[in-house]
Amino acid sequence: MQTVTHHGRTTAYRVFDRDATGPTVLAVHGSGGSHRAWSAQAKLAADYPFVAVDLSGHGESEDVSADPGYETLSAYVDDVVAVAEAVDADVLLGNSLGGAVVLSTLLERDLDVERVILAGTGARLPVLDDLLQWVAEDFERVIEFFHEPDHLFHDADEATLAVSRKALRSTGAATLERDFRTAHAFDVRGDLSAVDAPALALVGEYDRLTPLHFHEQLCEELPDCELTVLDDAAHLAMLEASSQFNDAVRTFLSER
Repeated sequence: MQTVTHHGRTTAYRVFDRDATGPTVLAVHGSGGSHRAWSAQAKLAADYPFVAVDLSGHGESEDVSADPGYETLSAYVDDVVAVAEAVDADVLLGNSLGGAVVLSTLLERDLDVERVILAGTGARLPVLDDLLQWVAEDFERVIEFFHEPDHLFHDADEATLAVSRKALRSTGAATLERDFRTAHAFDVRGDLSAVDAPALALVGEYDRLTPLHFHEQLCEELPDCELTVLDDAAHLAMLEASSQFNDAVRTFLSER
């Protein structure tokens, strides 16, 4: 792991690089996640330097004191900008809340990127009222909800589910609640025409958390966007359908 210090805190990130000469991809995880969400994308490093950030309070990054909503989202954007500048990122890739962070970065900061990839995300990310209540009162119920079929995964094996549950418990209820409430407040519908980088929207066929129509809306509003549906996958398609996911990324980057 490498780190960069900014705004009085340290942000950690993992670099996968096999002396690739393609554009550098910076990946941003979703609610309760960490750089480990992108472990299956290490294979992309043969073609593109691949970097995965831990947002503040996640993985190995220091936390930040920020209220849920715009303040937290802005702090996460600061994390991404700091790492992007440190690694000279050319492409931003975001999943779920990470997609909100990526879109906010492009809309609000002067960061020049060539392309953007939005996976399992949307221009708005409403969170169920039950989840907002459970995360404060019954954390285990949230974990079990996420691991029901077609939420995080379509049909993952027990070993994968166990690793995923452990990762959420490691993040903890307080950080996950902050992520949920930040995602719930996010809404950039009507603003996406200002994003001038070509975009790829990726969605798992069975994703019930950020379904197909979220991604169709992204492609309707973004000036240059293409949509790819990944078979036999749900919200974490980069893990569950990693070969399809990686192939879609390679195709998008090579054709562009």
